[in-house]
Order: sequence, then C-alpha cells, then structure tokens
Amino acid sequence: MAMHELHRRVLAAFSTAFSGAPALVARAPGRVNLIGEHTDYNDGFVLPCAIDFDTLVAIAPRDDAEVHVVAADVGGATDRFSLAGPIAHHPEGGWRDYVRGVLAVLREAGMPARGANIALGGNVPQGAGLSSSASLEVALALALRRLHRLDHLDHTALALLAQRAENDFVGCNCGIMDQLISARGVAGHALLIDCRSLAASAVAIPASFVVMIVESRVRRGLVDSEYNLRRQQCETAARQLGVAKLRDASAAMLAAARAPLDPLILRRARHIVSENDRTVQAAEALAAGDMQRMGRLMAASHASMRDDFAITVPAIDQLVALLQQAIGPEGGARMTGGGFGGCVVALLRASEVETVRAQVRQHYRSPEGEPAIVHICQPAAGAGLAA
Repeated sequence: MAMHELHRRVLAAFSTAFSGAPALVARAPGRVNLIGEHTDYNDGFVLPCAIDFDTLVAIAPRDDAEVHVVAADVGGATDRFSLAGPIAHHPEGGWRDYVRGVLAVLREAGMPARGANIALGGNVPQGAGLSSSASLEVALALALRRLHRLDHLDHTALALLAQRAENDFVGCNCGIMDQLISARGVAGHALLIDCRSLAASAVAIPASFVVMIVESRVRRGLVDSEYNLRRQQCETAARQLGVAKLRDASAAMLAAARAPLDPLILRRARHIVSENDRTVQAAEALAAGDMQRMGRLMAASHASMRDDFAITVPAIDQLVALLQQAIGPEGGARMTGGGFGGCVVALLRASEVETVRAQVRQHYRSPEGEPAIVHICQPAAGAGLAA
C-alpha cells in the first residue's frame, strides 16, 4: 500500500470515529537489519536501516482523561481506557497493549493525564520480523510528544520509552535496535548502532543497490521461547567469562577461558563475538562501496546463525542459498530477525531485481507450499510528521 493511500485510510478512520480532523499525524518506519543478529541485547553492534513501510498515528486532544483508539487495519477495532488511574492490560492483549504500554510509560515520564482520540494504521508487513510493533510504538510516542509539547524528549529518549513499553508492559524483552532505527533512521543510509552507548553512525548504501526483503512464509512458532533462551545462554557465557556482556569478550578470550565452556554455550558466545566483528566490518565495506566484501560478510553471518546460534531452519537456509547464487559476488543475503522463519534480507543491484525475483518465484516454496513474498525497499528516514 502506497504512503498516500495509507494516509488517506488513517484520516478516514479518524474522521469516521471522531467526526473531525486530527491535530497532527505522526509516522514511524519499520526496519530491516542488514547484519548484527542477537547482538543488541549483548551491548554489541547492529547495522539496520529503516524501510519505506510505516505506521501512521493520527491524534487529537480531548478535554477529559479518556483515550479512545481506532485501528484502521483491524476492521475499525477500538479500545478505550483512562489516564486518571493506573493503565491496565487489555484482556485480549495484542495491538491494544502496545498502545496502552506507550501511554503508560509516557505518563511515568511526565506526560499530563489529558486524553486523546487516536486512529492508527500501517503497511509494515505483520509477523514478518520487520518491527511493525516498534513502528507503532515510536509513531505513537512521537505523536504524543508533539501533542503535549514534551520537547525535552528527543528521538533517542522516545526510542528508549518505546522499548520500555514493550519490555515492561507488553512483556517482550527486546533490545533497543528496533525502536532506535525507527526513530533515527536516515534516508539512503544504514545506521551502525552501538547498543551500549546508543551512538549511531550513518553509512550510505550505494545508490545503485536496493534492499530486497523476502518473506519466507515459514511460521515463526518458536521465536519467543527460543529468543529468551538465547538471551539466557548469552548471559551464562558472559558470567562464566567474567564480563558484563558478550560485547566485552573476544575470540582469544573464548579460546583461553579458565574453565572450558559447555560446547553449546561456547557456540552461542562465538556467534555473538564474531557477529559483532562482522558488523563493524560490514559498515566499513558499505562505506567503501565494497559490495563483494559485504556479500561475504552476510554469508558468514548466516552460516554463524545456522551453525553456532542455531536459529535458522532448512527452508530459510535454502532461500538464502538461492538468493546468494542469483545475486552473484556483488551483494549478498542472510536471514534477518529473531529466527526460526520470518524474512531474508538481500542487497543487490537494482538492475538485477527482476532476475532475482524470478529465481525466487520459480525455485522457492515454504514447507506449506506457499511462494515467498518479495518487497523492494529503499532505506528510509526515521520518525517524523506525515506530510
């Protein structure tokens, strides 16, 4: 769905529900991570870019403490709650808890208990690992900041509040990457983010290359439990190595550990240590326009996720191999996201898109026999007001 159509649909939902026009419309993009998987919660490095798929939030103030919300994407489903007291979880959870969570953390951060009418909608593919939830959180946080003139909250502060909403209210223990890139993305660039300091450096993606995101259609059934297990395994490795986070470990440290690590814990730690190094190298390769080196690093990242971190599945491995073969030496492909399904990200020349798309169409099917869904994306700007 094009941006103008999304904008029209959200405004129509607002007008129908609230018989008026919003005070403003905020937008925040989804994201794809080019390299740096499961490194964010280890205080490491990631290299994501925002993509030109967005969530829009139309908002207007109320004269009471009530919050009324309509979701254009869910058949006009609604939610109502009050800011006069504690904000409770909705019995059905889902998108309503993301909204409630953002309001709850902003109230704690000093937002006045003044209600709002809100309409929201988006075109970030749901359940594909492209951070539709972070896009919603950041767009809503920005809308509320502008509505209440909370000018002391910059985009990094909004990202941290959005992360807190997902961690503490929704109950998903995500790292900071998704919200930070949604808030601070730079058009035409990836961001090398240091997840410890939150410093971010924009790295240009060569103009002749595009980002291809391929939805594998593999159901991501294990991702939540396995994600939490991987976090625990990384914490175990850091504790046994005597470091605060695996960001502080090195390959030499793994080899020279006083007490030999359990082989499984060693493999998990090796992925994080090597992935951090690959991510920094990938930023250097992109900045230099060395897309052959970038492709090699993406291939090595996927192999590490498969062999050491054990978060890929056979269909994803097949799809990555197919894309790497079709793209050739300049550019590459790897799984992106939490794992066990979801999406593959590829960097390739714009001139090769139709050839690569045809190869995917002809040679890939999910375990259920479904064809992949291919998106061609441009690296987009982070959150802002919708035109």
